[in-house]
Parts: sequence; C-alpha cells; structure tokens
Amino acid sequence: MKILVINAGSSSLKYQLIDMDTEEMLAKGNCERIGIKGGTFTHKASDGRKKELQIEMADHIDAFKLVTSALTDKEVGVIKSLSEIAAVGHRVVQGGAIFNKSLYINDEIIEKIRSLIPLAPLHNKPEIDAILACRQVFGENVPQCGVFDTSFHSTMPQKAYMFAIPYEYYEKYKIRRYAFHGTSPRYVSNHCSHLMHQPLEDINMVTCHIGNGSSIAAIKDGKGIDTSMGLTPLDGFMMGTRSGSLDPSVVTFIMEKEGLTPAQMDEILNKKSGLYGISGYSDDRDVTKAEIAGDQRAILAHEMLSYQITKYIGAYTAAMNGLDAIVFTAGLGENQAHLRYSICKGLKCFGVKVDPVLNDKMIHGSEGKISTYDSRVAVYVIPTNEELVIARDTKEIVEKLTYASTEDKTIVNPEDV
Repeated sequence: MKILVINAGSSSLKYQLIDMDTEEMLAKGNCERIGIKGGTFTHKASDGRKKELQIEMADHIDAFKLVTSALTDKEVGVIKSLSEIAAVGHRVVQGGAIFNKSLYINDEIIEKIRSLIPLAPLHNKPEIDAILACRQVFGENVPQCGVFDTSFHSTMPQKAYMFAIPYEYYEKYKIRRYAFHGTSPRYVSNHCSHLMHQPLEDINMVTCHIGNGSSIAAIKDGKGIDTSMGLTPLDGFMMGTRSGSLDPSVVTFIMEKEGLTPAQMDEILNKKSGLYGISGYSDDRDVTKAEIAGDQRAILAHEMLSYQITKYIGAYTAAMNGLDAIVFTAGLGENQAHLRYSICKGLKCFGVKVDPVLNDKMIHGSEGKISTYDSRVAVYVIPTNEELVIARDTKEIVEKLTYASTEDKTIVNPEDV
C-alpha cells in the first residue's frame, strides 16, 4: 500500500510518497510560493533522481497537478499510475478540543476543521484548501485522512491546559493550551521505549523537539501531560524567529511605545524574535559560526536557548515526580551536539550525565543513547519521522474502512485497530 502524505501551508505544499509494505519513502518534494510570483517546485526520488522547476502555481490544485505529474513522470517518477496511491494522509495543525484521534475525512470533518480556523488561520485554511484540491485531482474514491498535531496532547489535564485569565474567555473563545508538534513526540517516545526495552507506560519521559519551531513535551503513563506550546506555536522557549514565553506586559508596552497594530506586533513576535532577534541570525548554523568567532550576541542567544530548555526539563521532571529519559529530536536536537551537551550539563542535579564522544557522533540522522552507563537518566537522540506517523495512521484507517459500513467511516479510530 502506497500512502501520499501532505503537509500544506498557506503558500506551500510538502509531500512524501511512502510504501507502507516496507515503510520506505519513495519520493518527496515541495511546492513553494503557491499563489505568489516566483513559485518553485522540487521533487526528489529516493534513488537520487530529481526535478526542479521555476513555475507559477495559482492555487493548491495547480500544486497537486505538479505533484501527481512528477510522481508518474517517466524520468523522475516512482509509480506508473495514480491508481497505485491507496490513500492520502494530511497533517492538520489545529484539532482544537474536537479531534483527539486521526480520522477519515468527509464533508462533516471538513466543516469541523473549518470551524477551527479562528484558532489557526495560517494553518487550517490552507489545509482545507489542500484537502479540497486533492479531492478534485484524485477524485472521490481515494480516501483522505486527517492526522492532527494537537491530538497527542489531548490527554493533558485541565490544570495543565488552562490559562489563568477570566474563565469567560475559555467559554466564549475556547482559549486554552492546545499545543502542536504532536506527531513528533508520539513517534520518538514510542521509538525510545523500544530502544529501552520498556513499556512506554513505565517511563517518565521528556521529548525535546528543537528546530526552527520547537516544543518540549512531558510524557507520563504513556500519555502527554504537559507541553511548552500553547494556544499557538508561539508559546514556550525561544525558537528561530519566535520569542517564546514572555511577560504579556512586554507586548502592550512595545505596542504603545512604537504605535504598533496587533498584526505588526504578531509579526515581530513570530518572525523577528527568538535567535534572530537576539543574534541577528535565524539559522542556528549561522549563530554557531558567529559564536565561534566570538560574537557576544550569538553567545548570549545560545546561552538563553540552553537555559530555557533546561528550565522546562526541570519543571516537567517535577511535574512527573521523576525522570527516566530525555529524547532530543528535530533539526537542532538531532544535529547540534554542543547544544545538547550544554542543556544536559545544567541537569546534573537530576543525575544526568552525557558521554561527550557519543554525543559528538550522534548527528546527521544517527540515533542512539548518548548518556553514560552511570547516568540516572537515559538520554537519546532519535530523528523524528512525522510523515511516517501520518502514513501509519492513514493505513490503519483505510484498512478498517474496508470492513466498516458507510455510517462508521467518520468514527474510525486507528488506536482501536
């Protein structure tokens, strides 16, 4: 069974085609600047064949046509016909309090996703556009499934997801912590339990998804009990261009002094803050080069990042009443050994010890344990695979659809298979 995995943004569409018989990626690509001048399309097969185009795409339908054309192309394609694609799995960022599991997408589900647009206008609307475009290109007979970023975090207790603002705003606008990146901690936590040869339910674990967008999750009894992102992906610790948590009065103070609109302030917090705001560089590789050259702002940026992550891990250790494992994943988590070492150095009070040799080796897609034999907490580096989680859920739903009646299609739960 071949599953097409889609991650759609307002002006982009990333994809992977995965053969679920082997769980191997056959091809991947990206449509960028959809609806904007200067559009680009890139496609790469797993054997290295690739196609790159400078091409205008009016909408997500045009983007999907490029994707399907490349997948079946004589020179760079990996399938002979679109009929080989059994289903399409979509990443849906915001599931609100409505969705706590992956689902077969029908018109009712689309409308429920649409109802959540106010909570994630930059994400849910383009995801609906992608679903409808996919339906138009592939037809009604190819099932589509939605895998929600927020569903993994739906097990958080109310004391963890509520904000201490007037309760009426929760009732009126559903303002609360929803969190994101759920497929990443779900994947790495399960894989870590496999590497540790222990049931996930027996491990108190903190997963650190550190990339341009970053989040930390606390997992106890096999469930997510807290996480750093909040109502939006802006909350938590500092990221590439996002500020992370700060005193709310900072926002109103700057707006008043600078005469800024909410939209302008939002752009500052999301696109001009974080590592970029402190160091002047948004790419951590550039921050690292500047740090090595002695740039004081770059040094400060890394010190702040390490300190904030260490604080979160410490807080979640207290919340779980103990810590058994830490997992580093995503771009920085998987490749910046110096950052991992700095974070763990601040966790000595919990008995965390990292082997510097193993830590330095664990980059570029490597996975494994980097803690010493006598460390009281196991520390792992595990490359995340969010696309595979989406494909696995989609496969399970489609297989169950084979046996489900039409009436049952909207309530298929992959966890029940």
